Amino acid sequence: MAENYKTRMERRKTQAPVKKQKTKKKSKKIIKAIFLTFFLIGVVGLIAGATTFAIYAKDAPPLDKVLLIDPIASEVLDKNGDVYAVLGTEKRDYVEYDKIPKKVEDAVLAAEDARFYKHGAIDFRRLAGAVFANVTRGFGAEGGSTLTQQIVKKTYLSDEKKLKRKAQEAWLSYKLEQHYTKQQIFEMYVNKIYYGNGIHGIETASKFYFNKDLDHLELQERAFLAGLPQLPNGYDPYKHPERAEKRKNLVLSLMYQHGKITKEEMDKAKKIPITKTLVPEENNKANPYKYDSFVDQVIREVEEMGEYNVYADGLKIYTTLDPDAQEYTEKMFYTDDIVQFPDDKMQAGLVMLDTKTGEISAIGGNRYKDIKRGRNFATQLSDRQPGSTIKPILDYGPAIEYLNWSTYEQIVDEPYKYSTGETINNFDQGHLGRMSIREALYRSRNIPALKAFQEVGADRAKEFAANIGMDFGKDLYESASIGGIENVSPLKLAGAYATFGNNGMYNKPHTVKKIVLRDGETEISNKIKPTLAMKDSTAYMVTDMLKDVLSYKQGATGKSAIIPGLPAAAKTGTTNYSTDDIQKYGLNRGDVPDAWFAGYTTNYTIAVWTGYEKRSIPLRYGTNDQQIAKELYTNLMTHVSSGIDTPDFPMPKSVVKTAVEKGSNPAKKPSKYTPNSNIIYELFVAGKEPKEVSTVFDKLDAPSVSGEYREAENEVAFAWDHPKTKDKKLKFDVTIKSSDGKKQSLGIINEQSYTIKNAKPEITYSIEVTAVTDQQRSTPGTASVTVPKIEEEEPAPPDENQSNDHGNGKDKDKDKDKDKDKDKNKENNGNSGNNGKKPGQGDNGSDSGGTKKPTNPGDDNSNPEPPGEENPGEPTEPANGSEGGN
Repeated sequence: MAENYKTRMERRKTQAPVKKQKTKKKSKKIIKAIFLTFFLIGVVGLIAGATTFAIYAKDAPPLDKVLLIDPIASEVLDKNGDVYAVLGTEKRDYVEYDKIPKKVEDAVLAAEDARFYKHGAIDFRRLAGAVFANVTRGFGAEGGSTLTQQIVKKTYLSDEKKLKRKAQEAWLSYKLEQHYTKQQIFEMYVNKIYYGNGIHGIETASKFYFNKDLDHLELQERAFLAGLPQLPNGYDPYKHPERAEKRKNLVLSLMYQHGKITKEEMDKAKKIPITKTLVPEENNKANPYKYDSFVDQVIREVEEMGEYNVYADGLKIYTTLDPDAQEYTEKMFYTDDIVQFPDDKMQAGLVMLDTKTGEISAIGGNRYKDIKRGRNFATQLSDRQPGSTIKPILDYGPAIEYLNWSTYEQIVDEPYKYSTGETINNFDQGHLGRMSIREALYRSRNIPALKAFQEVGADRAKEFAANIGMDFGKDLYESASIGGIENVSPLKLAGAYATFGNNGMYNKPHTVKKIVLRDGETEISNKIKPTLAMKDSTAYMVTDMLKDVLSYKQGATGKSAIIPGLPAAAKTGTTNYSTDDIQKYGLNRGDVPDAWFAGYTTNYTIAVWTGYEKRSIPLRYGTNDQQIAKELYTNLMTHVSSGIDTPDFPMPKSVVKTAVEKGSNPAKKPSKYTPNSNIIYELFVAGKEPKEVSTVFDKLDAPSVSGEYREAENEVAFAWDHPKTKDKKLKFDVTIKSSDGKKQSLGIINEQSYTIKNAKPEITYSIEVTAVTDQQRSTPGTASVTVPKIEEEEPAPPDENQSNDHGNGKDKDKDKDKDKDKDKNKENNGNSGNNGKKPGQGDNGSDSGGTKKPTNPGDDNSNPEPPGEENPGEPTEPANGSEGGN
């Protein structure tokens, strides 16, 4: 066995090397196969890529010297397809290469293409380096395209990131470098490239931003201009000074890195802010195109849609502009024919859009009559507060959406404080008590608005606002509930209010429908899709409440903006100066810095702001200043609504209109006894309407009343009862009358009995008892008791010793008859009860509101009677031992 085992082991050892050798040969074959496969794939890929490149390059447009030097203007068309503006025809200062200072060229090349004179049309080494630099030093450290490629892209091609465009860009760049020198290409670049604000060419930009020729620019100015073309709108020093400063400093670092400046020069230039020598924005004239406020918004939207240059790309831009509405808006702003402004310095911003689509029909940006560059108050009003126009957005809209509040929801307007302990006031410094949120909104009360905001919570209020285009991007303080927040413009406000008028569907306000590129075939649509921002019940209920702002109800803030026959909803808004501001600027109480108005129909939505560019200048109290926003809305809405059908807002099935008994809390349905004056109709989310019926005005049964004369005590006692005696709110209004003309009201008491002492003979005492609660009164229950006449007793006959059976019998009969008469009279008195009347009959007693202790009319020594009242008798102690009255 041992020998056999050893033989097998030896055999295995001798065979092992052979197997290892075979494994090595097999591995080499596999590696060769894989290598050959990848090689063949690479060859095929290379052939396919070259073929594809050749096909794409063959379709590239030919080089055109005119196009290489001059940008192609874009056309802007209104909703009817008519051209109303041409962008890109501005005058340019063309500078030839030999007039470009070497320091300017160094700055441009350091920022855009440091190896420009060393590489061909495409710098493959720089392309790889740019990727690495952007990862290690941040995005924007270096670009991958050469100057040659940028010229080709801006001249011939769209910004679509597709293989075809990249292939054509590479081919045309190669051809460009074959036909022109590097110096000519650099000259093309600095004269063609876009520098923001409608400016092309570095010489024009130098004069626009610094009012200097190129050879007079300081180092930090050259660095700013060199870095601006990478993102001309993003680095706009007027709109984004901080970003412009960072870009300038990055270019200075690149210049130092590439040996164009020393470290000392870099550090010194970095310390000089670009705004120090920048030409003030108000001194720069804007492009003289028609409807400039509207076109400004068009340009912004085109740039948001892609890397398009409206001044050079030869676009056809189809917009939503309604020329009639725009003309009327500008007439209101720039002439005194329609609206009377107090002076030329007062500003306004207005946006009108289609309620259903969000398409902007007209924009009034400012009232600058000299066509200078200026702020667009319609679209860029980020530092002013919206006042009470925010209440439907942050307070009542969210309360209906998330808490299912009805328009009747009760809320108390009372002295109140923020959670911080600071007092909040209404505009009139007063308080109106309990009211519905409908009333609180159309009266624009601040305290109910804050309470609604607190019930909803800041997070849900913020979410609701974001859904309708009001993304505040930070935590909301409680003061936001009444308009203490910024980043609201007429553009955003119009978009939000249109959502209420569009059954809860939000459309982002926009001016651009589509863009047609230079080739005339490629269309880029502005993809604005409606989104469901809130329930249709919320939208309708908020709208219905806002309709009351435009009503003649007492306290409604929008009465002067009513357009007869036009179903519309709206909200007013003003902001306030602090006490410190009033003292600092010498203002009057009631002066305000801002006045807003936002209103909508099923067709159009208009939002307006008015104020002064300097917040310290007020809209004066007691003048028409604070009414102009309403006038602008009313005039424009009347104009555009004339001659067209404007249907009312349709109530969705998710809403129920229900009768409510006014004053009930929580809401209750009226009963058949509720007076019409106490019945109102309010809106409820379907399924949340009140089910309980109010009993406030239900009729109470009349009390059952009884009375008796107690001969032994010579007193008249009355008592009464009622089925609802156990109800603690039930009391009794009691009045006593007597047949000698006296009357006394006991007022409203708790007791159920009353006794008249020392009753006078032959006097009839009557009582009326009415059951009462806080809201109800029964018909009175009554009873009467007549005190019998006191008869004189006959003297006793003399006691005779003589007996007479017959006579004695007669005397006994007489005594019996007297006793019978006496008993009969007593019986009649005790059963006088309701004096023949059914319960509920009799006169109503007066409600004196208290209990008075009666005196005894049968006692000559009684207390004096109160003026105007007579007291028929003296009461005993209450039967139940409790005090009477309220």
